[in-house]
Amino acid sequence: MENIHPSRLGNNEQEPYDREIIVNNNQQSNDKYNGNRQFQKYSAEDYLAIVDKRALERECLAQALINHHIGLKVFTFGSLEEWQASKKELSNLRAVLINTGNRTLDDANLTAEISELVATFQTAAVVVVADNDDLTSILKALELGVRGYIPTTVGIEICMQAIELAIAGGKFVPASSVLTLRKLLGGRSDEFRHITTSFTARQSAVAEGLRRGKANKIIAYELNLCESTVKVHIRNIMKKLGATNRTEVAYKISDMIPHESRF
Repeated sequence: MENIHPSRLGNNEQEPYDREIIVNNNQQSNDKYNGNRQFQKYSAEDYLAIVDKRALERECLAQALINHHIGLKVFTFGSLEEWQASKKELSNLRAVLINTGNRTLDDANLTAEISELVATFQTAAVVVVADNDDLTSILKALELGVRGYIPTTVGIEICMQAIELAIAGGKFVPASSVLTLRKLLGGRSDEFRHITTSFTARQSAVAEGLRRGKANKIIAYELNLCESTVKVHIRNIMKKLGATNRTEVAYKISDMIPHESRF
């Protein structure tokens, strides 16, 4: 293998780990831990991919994750095509970070790129890293299927926690954006409760499924409905709530439910 730069951290055999960094068309980190550490739940073949056209940005982010012991191998790519050219040599992809910089999802090309990544990495968690925490962009990213939205204003520890949450099946959004959304919805709970009195029993059941983050096919299975029927119910629910996407529906439904009633 070309351009191998092994390095050992520490000066004696009691140091906790050694690291080998391999640099060719991408970057790999292989951290070998001695003793029980937090990230041993990942296998030796699990890896994280960073996709960013800017070489310096992606390499700096990779090094930051490596230095903070992300527990996964880290590979960097300039594009989806670069990853596709290398994927046969790689093993188990767990998560993909796409760094969008200062671009927003008003950019049709960026929207198409993210949609393509989500479609390509079906079994891996796709997470967006961005220079802004614009609420509209966050909601649209979640609607496209990403499992997290990390603004560059957060620290590396929060970034790592967001990645771990996404891999575990959760979704990460910055706290500032959640607070902004609650402010936008503030004072409207009575209005929403009034609106939901016009929901049919089926619409209420579908709305609860959306609140819990369930996919259409799961909601359809649990309610013994066709998936197309679920989609019709969702459109009607969105219309009644004045929502533009299913993520907004979930937030609005959650806002109607008293905290003590949630489980």
